[in-house]
Amino acid sequence: MSSGPLHGYRIIELAGIGPAPYAGQLMSDMGAGIILVRRPGQAMPMTADRGKIVLELDLRAPESAVIMQRLIQSADAIFEGFRPGVAERLGLGPDDCHAINPALVYGRMTGWGQTGPWAKTAGHDINYIAITGALAAMGAPNTPPPVPLNLIGDFGGGSLFLVMGMLAALLKASKTGQGDVVDAAMIDGVSSMMGIVYSLEALGQWSQQRGTNLLDGGMPFYRCYETKDGKYMAVGCIEPQFFKIMLERLNIDADGFGGQMDKSKHAAQHATLEAIFATKTREAWAKIFDGSDACVTPVLDYQEAQTHPQNVARGGFTTVGPFTHARPAPVFGNKKPATNTDIPMRANDPIEVLKSLKIDISGIDTKDL
Repeated sequence: MSSGPLHGYRIIELAGIGPAPYAGQLMSDMGAGIILVRRPGQAMPMTADRGKIVLELDLRAPESAVIMQRLIQSADAIFEGFRPGVAERLGLGPDDCHAINPALVYGRMTGWGQTGPWAKTAGHDINYIAITGALAAMGAPNTPPPVPLNLIGDFGGGSLFLVMGMLAALLKASKTGQGDVVDAAMIDGVSSMMGIVYSLEALGQWSQQRGTNLLDGGMPFYRCYETKDGKYMAVGCIEPQFFKIMLERLNIDADGFGGQMDKSKHAAQHATLEAIFATKTREAWAKIFDGSDACVTPVLDYQEAQTHPQNVARGGFTTVGPFTHARPAPVFGNKKPATNTDIPMRANDPIEVLKSLKIDISGIDTKDL
């Protein structure tokens, strides 16, 4: 993007999968100049590529090492999502980079972290959240935990914590001239996000038994209900005043229904709400609750979400070619931002990329680039 709070920052992304590319997208959306360095032939365009400059290099080749050194000299930050030790073997570890540019912020994105007995073992989102307690806390009781997409570990506990750490380190570097290393591990990020569970447990308001708690579907006022057409409505009226509005919109007698927090009534309340929501379609219920404070909303699939009036009003989605883009978040300033939809669909010419970045290519053997 040509503007944004990170405009003027140059950040190198060493191509990877999952949370690292998304972290690069977030920083690109905020205005940073992201240089995505990937292997020749590695191209698989995705929404996370938007706004990035693509430079194809074989990092094991001597001429690439010289190019990377000059890129690092000109950069504010670099980040990678390799297994521990891989960057060092490429001559691109933190010590290597800081010897070239002491003010450089170096970001590292892994599942298990840079240290510990599992640091160099393979894993994916489901494995990382499995050892944090988050996975075991989800789903109905006496059933296997659900697979909650890869939003919690990869992107929530991974990308967002990497970006937060790198931004903090960039602030430090701007004041001190000293770079830093950001070790962002998904298990650390997810464990941090589990703080609400530990807090509620300490207050006697959370049980290890799934499906019995405030936020895990155990309460009749915080779960999803099937509608007449086989779709769903999401109910989230935790506060008493919102709970009251829900009952009014459903034409339920509050006295007969029982107290909101009376667990002895919850089984019957679940059954009552299930029966009532099954009498109308999702669209009909959505109209009944539209604009109210009942905290009852339709459950949309990812395609339906693009046309919901609230998302449309916010300029939430843009389609470019085969890709649907969510607009950059968060929003800066008091205006509607344009969505950055610049997606490199093919490899850029390395020489032209280096020239555009004003990188000195003298003395570099470019014939094999």
